[in-house]
Amino acid sequence: MNPVSPLFEKIDSSIEKKVNLIENSYIRYAVRAMLACLFLTLGTAIAFAIAMKGESMVHGLGKILYAFMFSWSLVMILYMNAELGTSNMLYMTVGVYRKKIKLPMALKILFTCILFNLIGGVIFGYLVSLTAPFQNLPVDNYMFEGITAKLEKSTVQILVEAMFANIVVNTAVLVSMRMKDDAGKVAAIIFIIFIFAFLGYEHVIANFPAFTLAYAASNGGLAAMTAGSVAHNLIFALIGNYIGGGLVMGLGYAWLNNSKSNYVD
Repeated sequence: MNPVSPLFEKIDSSIEKKVNLIENSYIRYAVRAMLACLFLTLGTAIAFAIAMKGESMVHGLGKILYAFMFSWSLVMILYMNAELGTSNMLYMTVGVYRKKIKLPMALKILFTCILFNLIGGVIFGYLVSLTAPFQNLPVDNYMFEGITAKLEKSTVQILVEAMFANIVVNTAVLVSMRMKDDAGKVAAIIFIIFIFAFLGYEHVIANFPAFTLAYAASNGGLAAMTAGSVAHNLIFALIGNYIGGGLVMGLGYAWLNNSKSNYVD
């Protein structure tokens, strides 16, 4: 018999809770998925707002401030038990590999989660655009330039950056599951998420509120933001995120722990 991994016992338990919730109350699962983008929207908004202030003081400071403040998004998501599509890429892949969940149910959870992440991102991104920090922004501000740069990336760049983004996100999720001290857990999440936020990697769920906020705050004035460029980014970010979170981290660690060795997580 293979040794039991304490980490994967927690993952199995989380998968069981997700299945139980979506089977017993689809709407409650959907609301938890929308809440993930409420917290992502707030994290994105404060990150852009403080980055715009910082960049106006010292060139380059904006990026550092953005990455630090955005990192708090995952803290809120994890502690408030919201459902995030990119972490579910890991959970659902692990569940299918370990035969804890059937493929149709895994796909249902993942599709539902991403769909309501999108709905939440659009709703909350638009609402935040109505608040004071995002009124009458200059055309050369940090947020508009950052979103424009995202939309001008090549397909290969988006795929590779998205892969690394979700490796980072799911590393933070797994590390937090192994820690017992809340202060250490929060610090670990912040500094791990800082990696992908500072490097500007692509996270499909985070782009839902980010694109909506930029579009609404610019009154549709970003030349790079077309239906085609947005779809291009989101589609290939989704694929890259799944490669990183589902295959590299999810399938990779599930396979590593499917061993008769005592070297398990």
